[in-house]
Amino acid sequence: MKIFATPSALLDAVGHDLGATDWFEIDQERINAFTIATGDEQWIHVDPERAAAGPFGGTIAHGYLTLSLVPFFTAQLFDVRDVQMAINYGLDRVRFLQPVRSGSRVRASGSISSAEVAGRGVRIGVKITIEIDGEAKPALVADTIALFVGDTHEELS
Repeated sequence: MKIFATPSALLDAVGHDLGATDWFEIDQERINAFTIATGDEQWIHVDPERAAAGPFGGTIAHGYLTLSLVPFFTAQLFDVRDVQMAINYGLDRVRFLQPVRSGSRVRASGSISSAEVAGRGVRIGVKITIEIDGEAKPALVADTIALFVGDTHEELS
């Protein structure tokens, strides 16, 4: 995990490779819980018998379930200290490249793609790739944006 002492330290981190997280299993229980939370009950997610004969050979995670893991993984990639608040600012681009089959393990890697002063904080772009264990093509690639506001009144420039 990369540690940044203050939000302003992010300004010098553009292009920095953040490494990769540990592997994390996406099991059917998690898929079912996401189904309940979102109301997306499509058979490819929740009906193992029907899905076994379907295009993916079994149930798959919702694309948005995989995307929802970005904050979980980002917290493993880097930490910014001396922060009053960190805000999920949004996404510039998301591409779902391959389904995640139930029982698969995924992990994320990332790099800081941009950083700029924004008011009392620093807004950064982080390119996140979520890969599937044993697969050549990743599950998704997302360009995320976050805002980090410092806890102190350091001068941002």
